[in-house]
Parts: sequence; C-alpha cells; structure tokens
Amino acid sequence: MPQNKQPKLVRISEKLQQNMQYVDELMGLETNFDIIHRVIRLGDTDACMYLIDGFCKDELMQKILQYLMDLKAEDFPKDAHEMSKIAIPYVEVDLDDTWEKILGALLSGVFVLLLDGYEKAVLIDARTYPTRGVEEPDKDKVLRGSKDGFVETVVFNTALIRRRIRSTDLHMEMLNAGENSRTDIVLCYMESRVDPKLLTQIRERIRSIQVDALAMNQESLAECLYQRKWYNPFPKFKYTERPDTAAAQVLEGNLVILVDNSPSAMILPTTIFDVVEEADDYYFPPVTGTYLRLTRFLIALLTYFVTPTYLLLMNHRMWIPENLEFIILKEDPNVPLILQFLLLELAIDGLLAAVNTPNMLSTPLSVMAALVLGEFSVESGWFSSEVMLAMAFVAIANYTQANYELGYALKFMRILNLILTQLFGIWGYIAGLIIFALALLTNKTISGQSYLYPLIPFDRAKMRNRFFRGRMPGTRKM
Repeated sequence: MPQNKQPKLVRISEKLQQNMQYVDELMGLETNFDIIHRVIRLGDTDACMYLIDGFCKDELMQKILQYLMDLKAEDFPKDAHEMSKIAIPYVEVDLDDTWEKILGALLSGVFVLLLDGYEKAVLIDARTYPTRGVEEPDKDKVLRGSKDGFVETVVFNTALIRRRIRSTDLHMEMLNAGENSRTDIVLCYMESRVDPKLLTQIRERIRSIQVDALAMNQESLAECLYQRKWYNPFPKFKYTERPDTAAAQVLEGNLVILVDNSPSAMILPTTIFDVVEEADDYYFPPVTGTYLRLTRFLIALLTYFVTPTYLLLMNHRMWIPENLEFIILKEDPNVPLILQFLLLELAIDGLLAAVNTPNMLSTPLSVMAALVLGEFSVESGWFSSEVMLAMAFVAIANYTQANYELGYALKFMRILNLILTQLFGIWGYIAGLIIFALALLTNKTISGQSYLYPLIPFDRAKMRNRFFRGRMPGTRKM
C-alpha cells in the first residue's frame, strides 16, 4: 500500500484512558481472569466494555454490539442519553456517572460501556445467574397446592410473588447491605395494608447496617435487624420457601423480605401462632384444616410435657392413678432416668448427621442406627423401653411442624424442665413451667407486639381464626 494511502493510528483520548486505567486498577484486571475488558471502536468513537464472564448473556450482547458497530459515524449518538434512547435495542438500560454505582453494577454482572466524550457510563443489564429450577422445596412440601419454590436468585423470587398478586398496590423495594458483599434485599409489601411504622423501621434498620458482609444471608440480616436476647430461643421470624405462602402473608398486610442468594422469604412480624401455621391448613376444607391445625398445636405442647411429666411421676410413683400403672417401669433402670433422657436428647441431634450422609449410604446407615440405638440399647440395659418410647414420640412429633427454631426452643425448655424436676421434684417441675410461660409472655415481635397476640392482648375474633380455619378471605364477596 502506498505511504500516502495508509490510515493514521487513532489514539484513545486521555480522559477515556484515565477512566480505563482507574477501572483496571480497582478491578484487578491483571489477576482476575473472569473480568473481561475490551477496547472497541463504534462509529468514529472509541469505547471500552467491561463485563464479568459467566454473568452475561453472550448471544444478546453479541447482537447489541453488532448493532452498535453497524452504525455509521454520522448517525452515531453524541451523548449518553441519545445513545440509550435510539442506539441500544434493549429494555434494561441505565446511565450513571458515579464510580461507586458503576463498579457496583459491574460486580453484579451488568455490562458496562464507557465511550469517549460521554459523561456517563452506559449500563446494560443483560446479566444472568447460574440457578437451579423452580421446584417444590424439600422442607415445605404440601399434599395439595402449587409445586414451585423460591430459588437463590432474588429477581426470580419477586416474579413468583408478582405472578400471584397482580396489583398496583404491591411494592418491591430494593435495598442492599454489606460493605463488601452489597447483598440485594427486597422489601415486599402491599402499600395500603402494611404497617407503615414497621415498614419505616425495617427500612431504616437495613440502611443503617454496618457490617462487612451478610455471610449467612438471612440469618445475618435477622441478627442485624433484631438484637434478641440470647436466652430466649423462640423464633422472631418465620421463614418459607413457598411463593404461595409468602404471597398470602403479603395480602394479609405482613412484610416479606427476600435476600439474594437465599431460597426462602422472611415474614414479619411473627407471633407463635404464625410460626405453627402451615400451607396445608388452607389447601384442605375448613374442617380438615382446623383438625390439622389443632392437632399440630396439641402435639407441639405434648413434646414439651411428655418427658418431664413422666420423670416426675417415676420419681413419685404414689401419684400415679391405678388405671395408669401400666406406665411404670417394668424393671429397675441401670442408668438413672434423668441421664437416659439427656443422653437420648443428645443422641437425637447426633442422628441428624444423616443429613450429611451420601444418598447411597443413608438407607443402610438408618437401618444400623435403628438396630443399634433401638433394640440393642434396650437389651444391653443402657435404656429402658418406656424411656425409648417416650423419646421416640418426642423425636417424631418435633417434625409435625416445619419450623426448626420452634422445635429447638421446645427442646431447650424441655431439657431445662427435666433438670429442674430431677433436682427439686414437683417444685422444679412447676418452676420449669413458669420459665416456659415467662419466655413466651416476655417475648416480643420485631414490631414490639406481644408474641402471644391475639391471646395477649385478647382478640376474640382473631383468636378464633387462629384455632379454627374458616372460609378463605378471597372466597368472600368484596
């Protein structure tokens, strides 16, 4: 090619060069292999694009870049606003001129485009996250009803709720927390039904959180929102992995919090009656739903009373009526009853290690555990068969309600009552009941409401609805 026909090399402008150098240094471009940086030319304008590999939709970005590269120099937009309006054939496009928001968007997976002469960066939200399918959660299974569940991507979770509530009154408010994690947090509520005081309180608490990261997602957020007393184990939040349950709570005026990377929703405020409720109560006719609910309440109370009451009666056998004498131990125990109960309480938690057992080994190990801890432990004299029966009921009954925190709260109270009963007899048993009652009475929800509402303060209509399932609100005429 003749010397006079050679094109001149185009030098990137100094300002764009400074911007690129600033981003490269902050993002550690030399060491981070997954951060893609490429300088391109659009029309007669130099541009630089940044994205994180694995977060961008490749085919979509290829089409957008092809469209931009095909623009002629005379048709190319002269500023960022014009660029976003006429030159980018995509829906989610934003502009920003603050480095904090630009870099935060980039780290979230947003495609960032810096153009020479533009005072703002073009942010194209064409991200996609690795995710699993929307399937029924293992913990919140129901016999009837929908079989979808929350996943770890917060945008998918908000869509599952909006699919059920098609109202302009439904608000999804995005916040974030964590100095480094910048975890996305969504407040989901019906504006006309939510308690505005509670909403303002939660919003301000999230904004004022001063932590490096929400390492454990929802639990980290819960501990930041509510500085609860460590000695009161009863749960302050209800968690659900079911979109239908979350949507129902939103319609009832509660506040639902969704945290990115967490496949469950936090519901607040939460009372003891909210914790015990389950979706199956509403997927069956009123009579069946009421039966299931009352049975769950009764069994939850029995898990607390059975073993301390049995220990008290065995220590004072003269109090046992004649028609209940069959519960008396057939043989004198080799190990004190209190020690048997405490060992079995620990053994039940030890058996939960089966959760970490590979699927192919879970069945044979379950059989071995049943044989060794069941038949052999009784025959060897370590445990009495009556004690094993009582603890078997307690262990199984703990799973009649899905909330693990409530199960462990009852467990801690039960162990405390067992120890007090062994040490002080009937007075220790009564003291254990008083401590149990005080733990419930002195507990408060995150909104400051009584943990036993509508029992305390008493609301007859709402209390009746807590125990007896009537017609669904949506079945009545508006």
